[in-house]
Order: sequence, then C-alpha cells, then structure tokens
Amino acid sequence: MRFAFYGRISTDGYQDPVSSRAWQLEAAGWLIAGRGRVVAEFFDVGVSRSVPWSRGEQASALLAAAADPDRGFDAVVVAEFERGFAAGQAQSIIAQLNAYGVQLWLPEVEGPVNLTEPEHRAVLSMLGHQSQREVLRNRFRTSAAMAAQVREQGRHLGGRPPYGYRLVDAGPHPNKVHARWGRRLHRLGH
Repeated sequence: MRFAFYGRISTDGYQDPVSSRAWQLEAAGWLIAGRGRVVAEFFDVGVSRSVPWSRGEQASALLAAAADPDRGFDAVVVAEFERGFAAGQAQSIIAQLNAYGVQLWLPEVEGPVNLTEPEHRAVLSMLGHQSQREVLRNRFRTSAAMAAQVREQGRHLGGRPPYGYRLVDAGPHPNKVHARWGRRLHRLGH
C-alpha cells in the first residue's frame, strides 16, 4: 500500500519541527511495516490540534490530495491520535477520507480505522475525550503556574504594573531561547 503521512506540532518555538517530524514518521513506519510505504508527507507546524483540518495548511492540502482520484496514495497514517485530532474531529475526517476511497491508519487500532466497527468508534470517542481533557488540563496547569509565579515569586506576566508598583529586573529569562534573545525576567517592586 501507498501511504500519506500526516503529522503536526503546535509550537515551533518550544519544539523542534525536524526531530518531531522524525519521531512521528518513525512511529508511523512501525505501524505500516511490511504492509506498505510512505509516499507523501504532510506536516503542520504551529497548528493546534483543535484547529479544523480545513484550516491547517498541510492538513487541508492532504484532504485536497485525497479528493484527487490520481492522488498516488491509498491510505493516510497518523503516528499518534493527539497529533492529528482533538475532541470529535476524527470521525468526520475519517468519513471524508473513506468517501474518497482512502483509509486512515492509527496505532491505537493497530491499522486502518473502520467506522462500521463499534469498537473502533468507541476507541475514537475515548481518544477524542482524552485529547480534549489533555488540552483543558494543560490550559489549567498553565494558568495555575502563572498565578503561582505572581503569588510566590512576585513575577510580572506582562502589561502595565498595578498602581503603586514598578517593574524591576529579576535576572535572565528562565526560557533559554528568550534569554539568548536578550530578554530579562521582571518582577513587581515597590
């Protein structure tokens, strides 16, 4: 079989697109080993999993390629559910691909997803909920960490300082990339 690979990372400033693409492609290769080879690659950088495929540059290009009867591939392989989908997106994308005669392969079902199988629909539903839960959990953790930095360290998170306070230097930025750019950490002072 001929496979198109789809992968994604959401933040290129905090993840290396080259190594992320490589590990995702390697994981996809393990899934399809002995059954086919990757002949096309689609990899979105800087696109959140919650963005619909129609709005991701590479995901939308993949859908357009799948719609072409002379597409050159028979199936799409995604190395990890969370790299391709959030919440309930998967079933509609899989149905769209199936309408074009293209299968979608996931490691979580150890091969092609079959929407007529109740077990596969259940797995997709569970993975979608888990993916959405991860997004919400990360959002909560980030907000909680930022509140703790303000409360415990007196860190300033941006914007104008509150009345009666001023910004004072608190050393190099803790993010090494930002520190290399010359950014400094600031905290509120009296």
